[in-house]
Amino acid sequence: MTPPDQRPDPDELLAKVERETAKARRGRLKIFFGAAAGVGKTYAMLLAARERRAEAVDVVVGWVETHGRKDTAALLDGLEVLPPKRIEYRGAMLHEFDLDVALKRKPSVILVDELAHTNVPGSRHAKRWQDIEELREAGIDVYTALNVQHLESLNDDIGQISGIRVWETVPDTVFESADEVELVDLPPDELLVRLKEGKVYLPQQAQEAVKHFFRKGNLIALRELALRQTASRVDAQMLDYREDHAIQEVWQVSERILVCIGPHALAERLVRAGKRLATDLRAEWIVVYVETPELQRLSAEKRDGVLRILRLAEQLGAESATLSAPQMSEAIIRLARERNVTKIVMGKPSRRGWRRWLMGSVVDSLISHAHNVNIYLLGSPRNRRGEETAFERSGSRRGVLPGLGQRLAGRKAGYYRGYVWAVTVTLLSTLVAKLMFGRFELANLVMVFLLGVVFIATRFGRGPSILASILGVGCFDFFFVTPYLSFSVNDSQYLLTLLAMLAVAMLISHLMANVRSQAKVASHRERRATVLYAMSKELAASRSEEEIVCAAVRHLYTEFSSRNVILLPDASGRVVYPQGKSLSESLLGADLGVAQWVMDHDELAGQGTNTLAGAAAVYFPLSSHGAVLGVLALLPVNLRRIFLPEQRKLLDTFLALIVQAITRVRLAEQAKTSQLQMDAERLRNSLLSSISHDLRTPLATIVGSASTLAEDDGSLKPADKMELSRAIYDEAQRMSNLVNNILDMARLDAGVVTLNQEWHPLEEIIGTVLTRLKKNFDQRPIQVTLPPGIPMIYVDAVMIEQVLINLLENAIRYTPPDSPLEISAETSSFAVEISVADHGPGIPQGLEERLFEKFYRVRHESAQSGVGLGLAICRAIVEAHGGSIRAHNRPHGGAVFALVLPLNQAPPEIEQEE
Repeated sequence: MTPPDQRPDPDELLAKVERETAKARRGRLKIFFGAAAGVGKTYAMLLAARERRAEAVDVVVGWVETHGRKDTAALLDGLEVLPPKRIEYRGAMLHEFDLDVALKRKPSVILVDELAHTNVPGSRHAKRWQDIEELREAGIDVYTALNVQHLESLNDDIGQISGIRVWETVPDTVFESADEVELVDLPPDELLVRLKEGKVYLPQQAQEAVKHFFRKGNLIALRELALRQTASRVDAQMLDYREDHAIQEVWQVSERILVCIGPHALAERLVRAGKRLATDLRAEWIVVYVETPELQRLSAEKRDGVLRILRLAEQLGAESATLSAPQMSEAIIRLARERNVTKIVMGKPSRRGWRRWLMGSVVDSLISHAHNVNIYLLGSPRNRRGEETAFERSGSRRGVLPGLGQRLAGRKAGYYRGYVWAVTVTLLSTLVAKLMFGRFELANLVMVFLLGVVFIATRFGRGPSILASILGVGCFDFFFVTPYLSFSVNDSQYLLTLLAMLAVAMLISHLMANVRSQAKVASHRERRATVLYAMSKELAASRSEEEIVCAAVRHLYTEFSSRNVILLPDASGRVVYPQGKSLSESLLGADLGVAQWVMDHDELAGQGTNTLAGAAAVYFPLSSHGAVLGVLALLPVNLRRIFLPEQRKLLDTFLALIVQAITRVRLAEQAKTSQLQMDAERLRNSLLSSISHDLRTPLATIVGSASTLAEDDGSLKPADKMELSRAIYDEAQRMSNLVNNILDMARLDAGVVTLNQEWHPLEEIIGTVLTRLKKNFDQRPIQVTLPPGIPMIYVDAVMIEQVLINLLENAIRYTPPDSPLEISAETSSFAVEISVADHGPGIPQGLEERLFEKFYRVRHESAQSGVGLGLAICRAIVEAHGGSIRAHNRPHGGAVFALVLPLNQAPPEIEQEE
């Protein structure tokens, strides 16, 4: 039977199933990873592709860059290569990977080289890794190649090493999401030989590369980074495998050190010893402090000592962690298994002799249960007289704990209050038992005293409850056991009763104190979860940086009782106060110089830190993936509210939520800006394309006709001259309509059009439209159907006439010359609906809404030329009247365009003529 502490967590199992299900739907990603160009990533990728092809797998090449290497190009023979996409950019024709062709082809495996590549503007995605993500979402496996310098998290380090800034980067999440990473390694000397032989770049380029990026020192550093990145990934895969297969044993494949500290003078030596061991082994190391119910009652001085040691460990490069658990050994073993710890460093047990045999020790528990883990014990030297311990130094340091004396005095008063209550409750229990004496058995009297012990343990903890236990046994013996009013016992059985009563009272005291402590911890956790939920919910609803800053300031003030302000950089990178109305919780007068230092160095500074400690506030960087988004300046009323392990962990979570919210808003703004730029570019291209085409045709007619008239030597007949003049007039009128449409659309978009709304009969508006378009109908039958008694409409008659003219001209343009047109209207108590229907080919499926976009035209062989603004103008005019317009196909062929105009007020009454 599986022990309870080793059974899998149901929530973790459910999350695992969901991850595996989502992973099964996506295509697999294999990255051929190298230190630099020329190590053979593309070559290895093509070899792997040929092996899969030999296994009868459908493999195609989407994009491979051979860089002119003949041996690499030779591997393309026999593989299907998709044609590239040709994109015109700034007068040049560029080739790119064609994502749409790849999705349509949908092979089992596709090769897409150069994961960090930036696509040509105008492509669907800005980066090639986004193309690959879409391929994976379609269930296609992808092979790709990547150099270590293109990883986003290593960009700054590599720039410092090589002196060259790499602009094309890939988010680390893409690399981490890869199902397989194959390291393609080549020693620096061999790579330099390949470079000189022209197998990487052309000879002239190779000479420049050797002088700059391809220096041997750079290549060695890049190789180490690539190896470390791959090793880190393998280590993560090993941890995932152990978790997936519920393997509890530690696998000693890489060194990881766990240093366990407590509230004693040995903690500082343990941290320094752990640092030396980690440096010698080049291993990761973790410093952990386990807070048990007993340790939660530590004095403020000792808790501050633990805090100082944890901060020291972080300064020395360790990862610090604070855990809460009833048993210290269980928490340490659980963490060691989760993190695959191979070595544990801790102090020697302080208990000796029978106390260690009876009460046990953490070391003995770890030795018994922490299998495959080496345990190193550090002894404490004997302190000389007058020598301060680490925790004594932490409490005596100036400025660490302002007002500590007052707090200790308050805590001491509370401490004695519990013992006073213990004496009082014992006396009350004795009084109650005295009233019951003679009427109830002595066992019932014992219950009265035990009930008092339970009350004291629940309210005041272990110390007062132990006192209540001892006093209760003494009072029971003194008042209710013969001889009375004496502590002596005549009957030996009462001696056993008293001992049992004392043992039960002590046990109840211990259990109730633990329950009280655990309830207190659970209450704190519930409160923190509630606070985090409230803050995350409000930040998620925020739509601007100003809203995020205001919400964050309020929640930080509520939780930490400290005024604060979030300082964000301006366009020049200098931190400034947020604009707008300041909140009552905001901190005024923050030191912008200190905030700028934190912004530039991405380090904590201010009061209670080792940097710029003279500042009144504490300054926290708001960091995201190596970039600092801003600075939180917080003026603490009590440093312990900020720097205690559990409080600092809560504050770090707050900061992470703020950073995520700011990043989300900025990304949304960037996406919106990019979309607007893309829309503007598309509209500009559509406008230029439409105008260039629709102006060229009438201009050619006008120029040709005018030149014929100008060069006439008298041979043209009057009828020919009239025809040429009519052609010039018609084409000029057509150009005028085109320009007017563009100007009307511009005015409508700018909102400068003022409606001249009056009451008009719909019959007059339709009659005016039919009269103006009489020449355009050319014997085409027009049917008008209006219901009797249709009310007048409150509109700008000129604008609505333009809408109907555009709809009718659009119908004439896209329907056969002899097909009829229909105009009808329907009324309700709230609106009038006017429809224009035809008997043409109808609207292509799915384009009913796109018809109303600017410059959009349906390509049809019977359609005449146009710029594609007529229907967009119709929608703008109708919406300016508070109405709507839509298009749909008729059941038996043809299209219907219906505009709905609201009747917001009753039309005026027309007096009857006598």
